[in-house]
Amino acid sequence: MEVIKLKKWKSFVEQTSALNGWAFRGEVSTKWPLMTSLARRLQNYSPDRSLWPLRESRALRIFRRKAHNYLPDHEALRDDLRSLAMMQHHGAPTRLLDFTKSPYVAAFFALEDAVADAAVYALNTPLLWSLPPLCDPALTREHIDPRISGNYAKYFLNNTWPIVWFGEPSEMDRRLVAQSGLFVIPGQLDQPLEKILEGYATSEPLLIKYVLPYEIRAEAMEALYRMNVTNANLFPDLEGLARASAYELEVIWGRLVEDYQRSS
Repeated sequence: MEVIKLKKWKSFVEQTSALNGWAFRGEVSTKWPLMTSLARRLQNYSPDRSLWPLRESRALRIFRRKAHNYLPDHEALRDDLRSLAMMQHHGAPTRLLDFTKSPYVAAFFALEDAVADAAVYALNTPLLWSLPPLCDPALTREHIDPRISGNYAKYFLNNTWPIVWFGEPSEMDRRLVAQSGLFVIPGQLDQPLEKILEGYATSEPLLIKYVLPYEIRAEAMEALYRMNVTNANLFPDLEGLARASAYELEVIWGRLVEDYQRSS
């Protein structure tokens, strides 16, 4: 993994603009490895890794058995990836890593709650699209596609293959559309994404880590605000609107300050 430490917001804009077709993920801390929420949960509370496949499959099964009570269309529950996407976006720990096609959306998620240096990871999806893993060249992206019935259980639930798949569900919800989102799915939960990607032979970088210093946060957040990259747009519902009020506490226009001071 290539690590690039930036000093200016302008440098991030310039460098990521050249990464056509890549996928991006923001992390609020540079110290966090690219691990899924499911991996973190299991590592903390279920140390016996031999039981991880049973625990994951049970959680997915229970969600599907009960979620129909809240859905007008039950068809989505027949699809592994759509079920996992619903779980992910409603707070469940899953094997999915949220990425976006927009470096600015990734930067927003990295910087919004940052109190120290943050990071944006860039994944070379155009190269990875046709690159087979060294463990078994037959396990191409098309071959392991979790949108194909039975593939998620065969290639991911067993937690043994050092493979990576990326893409969108066959049908995307409003949040995924608003965030230009896609999912990255690792075949091994106990390895960070950068480690798994070492199993794909290439002389070109598959993953770049951009370190965003805390000192550029104010400038970057203002630029993103002007681009309309806000919680209100990334989460197109009442929750997103409410979350957007956090940044409104930081921003205030000079005219409002003058009016307030005159009236005080």
